[in-house]
Amino acid sequence: MHDAAHQLRGPITGLRTRLEEAGLHPEDAPLRDLAAGALRDVGRLEQIVNDLLLLAGIDAGVPREREIVDLAELVEAEVSQRADRIPVRCILDREVIVNAVPDRFAQLLGNLLDNGQRHADRNLEIEVYRSGDRAELTVADDGDGIAETDRERVFERFTRLAPAVRRDGNGTGLGLAIAREIAHDHGGTLHVGDSPFGGARFVLRLPLA
Repeated sequence: MHDAAHQLRGPITGLRTRLEEAGLHPEDAPLRDLAAGALRDVGRLEQIVNDLLLLAGIDAGVPREREIVDLAELVEAEVSQRADRIPVRCILDREVIVNAVPDRFAQLLGNLLDNGQRHADRNLEIEVYRSGDRAELTVADDGDGIAETDRERVFERFTRLAPAVRRDGNGTGLGLAIAREIAHDHGGTLHVGDSPFGGARFVLRLPLA
């Protein structure tokens, strides 16, 4: 609860400061700039609240209807609707089928892609394939990588390592925690290791349908 309050305090303080300055010096506060800054703060608040609500739902074990999902099709749909700075290379086996809650699984994939885009320099790759009776999905980048001592910490709620803060100061530290919780909720696992490109490689394993 303390960590959540700390994350919420930042955008609330920013919003309050903007409004107070506009009230004290209205002639120096163009409406367009004020509105843009306020919308950024509200957007961050909305993101944090939505993430916390999603985690609360998973923690409470709220049942959600699962569907047959083709991982290759889901990856293609998610990648096609993003406007990322680094093109994502996709290596996708067809008919790798799992039982999943589609919107939650899309959130998991989106969080892994957001993390990859944050850290990658030039290369970001998604791969989907079968491994025995499991489906595997990997996201690999060529960024700084993650030291072995931090590879479990990155999945803790509100944890942000120094490279992540340096590259993006507005993150919440919830993205990877949510991704792992969704993986566990689907009977799977999510771990991170070394990427063939020199950065980090996240490996999601799920039971095949």
